[in-house]
Order: sequence, then structure tokens, then C-alpha cells
Amino acid sequence: MYITEINLKNFRNYQQQKVQLDSGINIFYGDNAQGKTNLIEAVFLCSMGKSFRAKKEKELIRFNELSTAVQIDYERQDRNGTIKAQIGEKKEFFINGVKQTKISNVVGKINIVTFSPDDIKMIKGGPDGRRKFMDMMISSLKPNYLYLLNHYNRVLDQRNSYLKQIVKDKKSEQFLEVLDEQLADLSYQIYEYRSRYFDKFAQIIQETHNIITQNTKTEESIKIKYLSNSKKKQEFLQNLKQNRALDLARGYTSTGIHRDDFLIYINKKAVSVYGSQGQQRTTTLTLKLCELRVVTEEIGESPILLLDDFMSELDENRRKSFLENLQNNQVIITCTDNIELEKEHIKSFYVENGTVTEERGK
Repeated sequence: MYITEINLKNFRNYQQQKVQLDSGINIFYGDNAQGKTNLIEAVFLCSMGKSFRAKKEKELIRFNELSTAVQIDYERQDRNGTIKAQIGEKKEFFINGVKQTKISNVVGKINIVTFSPDDIKMIKGGPDGRRKFMDMMISSLKPNYLYLLNHYNRVLDQRNSYLKQIVKDKKSEQFLEVLDEQLADLSYQIYEYRSRYFDKFAQIIQETHNIITQNTKTEESIKIKYLSNSKKKQEFLQNLKQNRALDLARGYTSTGIHRDDFLIYINKKAVSVYGSQGQQRTTTLTLKLCELRVVTEEIGESPILLLDDFMSELDENRRKSFLENLQNNQVIITCTDNIELEKEHIKSFYVENGTVTEERGK
């Protein structure tokens, strides 16, 4: 799988830009704040149906313009395709010119794996980032998972709202039984998906970590552990009942699949707490390579790898180990300085003030 062309119109700091990519490695370099990450964001938008950094989607529209359009042309083993995103008064997606009524129709048409310096927060930060990592990967592979997740969040919002109404308006608690039953059913289905993919990660994480750390002096044992209280529907229902008084006092649901987490252990110690900064960076790379491998196995071809600001958080050994273990992936890299690589199929582009210039003869 690879992207052949990116077309931007009034996207971020780009007025009109067309970029033809190589099926191998594509390097976009230049000073900061010139528009390199905007290219990564455009691909992400057409792959996942949303931005990975904009709080409001109108932020994607070029200043003083009313709308923006992004078009990605791609090729897969079994088909070619085009995905177009238009954002103005509303957000619309088109696949091969046909307007889509559901985001889930768009997600997963172009499979991507992303890496950016902010990903280290997934290890060091709270569980929200770790859940987001797993949810994005599974959603791109299984459209039904995205449907279940969205349905769960709607029921969760409804339950939280009703908890407040019980306290404020003296509503009956009877309706909570209905909502709890819905949450329990959805939680278990979501857990089944997550558990399956955590099992896949657990099986390959040590082998993958060994690849990343092969140039280091010490050997490390690494394990991943999934934490959830939604393993069985009846247990989850019981947890909801036991926490009802607490939920009424707080005004929100304190237990459920939305509280799941996973932890990484190196030499039996939690990396988030006891790991050095180098170990946390290495663990992030390990997770990304695991994701790359799992997605490849699931879809039967190599996903596209997006490496944003790739040089900033990694030393030379980690960068080398990471890039040398890429096989047939198309790679889009953004960095401040051009990278010299001993690989075929490489294109370099210089980015300055919203203009991309291909460097010939590279």
C-alpha cells in the first residue's frame, strides 16, 4: 500500500500544493513552522477521518479562506483509490468521488502507523493516551469496533447526564438499570477486541524490543499488561451497582471500559515510573514496530509509516535500528535536516513557507 499523490487546497499554510510521492521513503525537511507536519496531518485526516492535533476542524482552513480540501490518491494490492476531505461549514468525505455518510466508511481505507515526539507521552502520561493508541489502531482495522466505541461513549454521556438529574431533579434510579445493561454489553464487546490485540502485542513485544535495542549493551526483559474490569459482563454490572453511590456523588461513571489501561514493564519495573528517558523512548519505538507488524498481518500488506519530527527524540542508534527494520513500507518523514540513507526509492522534498520543492537527483 502506498500514496501516489497528495493534493492540498487552502489547508493550513498551503494555498495550493500537489506532491507526488515515491513508494519507498519520502523525506520532507526544512526549518520549523514551515508546513512539514501539515503534510502528515493531511494524510492522517484522510486515513482516520480527523486531525491528530486540531481542537477545532476549522483550524485546518487556511487563514482568511472559507473552506479547505485534501485529496489523497493511493494504491493497494487489490485496488487503487482516492479519498477527499472537504471542510467548510461541515466536514465531508468522498471515496472515489462518492460522498460518504459515515466516518467509519473512510477509516481504514488507507492504513497508517504514526510516530511523533509526543508519542513518548503515551508511556509517561495518563491512561487516556494509551487507550487512544490502541483504539486508533483497532478502529482502522475493524470498523465495527469504532461503531461500538462511539455507541458506548453516547450511552456513557447519557448515563453521566442522568446521574446529575437524579441528584438535582430527584429522578428515579430505575432508568440507570437500562443504561447499565447497555454499557455492560458494549463494554464486554469492546474488551473482546482489545484483549485480542493486546494478546498479539504480548506475543511479539520481546522480539520487537530486541530488534530496537540490538545496538545497546544491556539485555532487557519487556512485558505488556492490559488492565480492565470489563472482562465479564456480569462482573461489570456488579461494579456499576457497587459504585452507584460514588457515581451519584461525583456526577460521572467511575468504572468501565473508558477507564482501561495498559502498562509496560522492563525488567519487571513499570517503564512509566521507573524507566529512564532512553528506555521510555525505546519502549515507544517498540510499541510502534509492534503496531506496524500487527497491522501488516491483519491487512496482508504493509501500512504507510508517518514519522513526524523523526530526528528530535532519538539518538543515532535508535534511528538506525528503526529504519533498518522497515521492509516494504512507504515512509513519510519530516525533519529539520535532510537524511542520508543507503536505500533505494528515496525522494527528498524541501519545505519552506507552505511550498514543497522536490529535490532532483537524490
